[in-house]
Amino acid sequence: MTRDKVALCSVWDKVGLDIFCKQLSERGWKLMASGGTASHIRDCGVDVIEVSDYTRSPEVIGGRVKTLHPAIHAGILARNCSADRNELKSNGWYEIDMVIANLYPFEDVISEPLSTIEKTIDNIDIGGVALLRAAGKNYHRCTVVSDPEDYGVIIDFLDRSGVDIEIRKRLALKAFDCTSQYDSVIARHLSKGEIFDLRGYHNAELDYGENPHQEAAFYSWQRGDGVLGGRVHDGKEVSYNNVLDMDNAIRVMRSYKDVTAVVMKHNSPCGIATRQDVYQAVNDAIACDTVSAFGSVVGVNRVIDIETANLLKGLFVECVVAPGFENGALEILRKKKKCKLLEVTDLYGSELRKEVRSVTGGLLVQSVDAGGMKESEIDTVSNRRPTQAEFRNLVFAWTACKHVKSNAIVLANGLATTGIGGGQPSRVQSVEIAISTAGQTATGSVMASDAFFPFADGIELAAKAGITAVIQPGGSIRDNEVIDAVNEYSMTMVFTGKRHFKH
Repeated sequence: MTRDKVALCSVWDKVGLDIFCKQLSERGWKLMASGGTASHIRDCGVDVIEVSDYTRSPEVIGGRVKTLHPAIHAGILARNCSADRNELKSNGWYEIDMVIANLYPFEDVISEPLSTIEKTIDNIDIGGVALLRAAGKNYHRCTVVSDPEDYGVIIDFLDRSGVDIEIRKRLALKAFDCTSQYDSVIARHLSKGEIFDLRGYHNAELDYGENPHQEAAFYSWQRGDGVLGGRVHDGKEVSYNNVLDMDNAIRVMRSYKDVTAVVMKHNSPCGIATRQDVYQAVNDAIACDTVSAFGSVVGVNRVIDIETANLLKGLFVECVVAPGFENGALEILRKKKKCKLLEVTDLYGSELRKEVRSVTGGLLVQSVDAGGMKESEIDTVSNRRPTQAEFRNLVFAWTACKHVKSNAIVLANGLATTGIGGGQPSRVQSVEIAISTAGQTATGSVMASDAFFPFADGIELAAKAGITAVIQPGGSIRDNEVIDAVNEYSMTMVFTGKRHFKH
């Protein structure tokens, strides 16, 4: 004789539970639930067995203990064998075939500004975690449902061939991931930063790593997120280096609110331009360094139109990154061989808060160098104040500077970079590279430096190249010498008091 299937419900989030329980009941399942979950199911017109009636043990300690009972956990953990079934039968206990559970909203509670330690502790789930772990452990027989999004999927499986062991295993993995993440949040919160953990979900195997002989993969912080939170069109494989370049392109794009394009090469920008329209922004970003633009990543913080797509059609680029592509533009760019198109629709909504870098024996963790510079924070230290046009270009160049490898020097004019130098052991070398790249366009440009000038030599080179204004953090013991050089050449200089190192 076939026995009734039994599903145990104990959930905080009751979204969709009424429909799911009705569907299970219609398919002959016996439902059991605790406290508020049982009341909810009953109010939906579905018969349900109260856990406390079944166990003959009332909820105790203010509801902290509900499902922590041998009758419950033995029913979940019983193996698919006659010995375990007979033991359950001798005690008058059900064999529990499905556990539906989700957890107290601990993360939501700790994010509340006025949350108390008492409320925080009360929202550490015990019974729900125990249920998920028990059912997950016994996935060979028991189905564990930790995500309301899976309710409909499970009904579909029940109506077709049933929930087989491979599906149960995937659901168990999901449950263990849920409890693991839950415990991690609690540990991080209670430790006040002493504990740091990394959780990533395998997203995609990458074409290769930094070099072709290296294997690489991309892991996302959130399950189901695409590469860098976006979607690669046509499923083209991206490489480790592609991802690094696209990521830095996205960071540059986010740093500007106006229409801005960036050309990224070897994880450093070689051209940035802010313009009234997308075409001009991309065109002028490329024009900053046409040599380095070959084989680059191009990003723009607006939807790419057909005119811009036709511009890019004739340039060899590895990737194009944008919040969207017009239909005609997408068709044009899709025809480019080996060019990957990354669409990041939520460009400004998913910014990083922490950066993590592996080092020998551990990790380095820091907050992201985010945020702009307020005009009130900028201090003019030279005799001459910057003109309005100079000031706008100084802010533009300073914003670009934080995305260039240190020692970083950015020259800009007309809200576009004219020369970029970075990644050198001395600042004056970066100045020389930036000026050399700019050529004649250095004349009339402004100069941004990610850190202070230790000597006046960089200023002297800039003055000879026709650069008129400088923005830098200040803070050198030789600041006075540097300021004197600026005044000698009738330049203007402002201090930010903030450094933008990027190693």
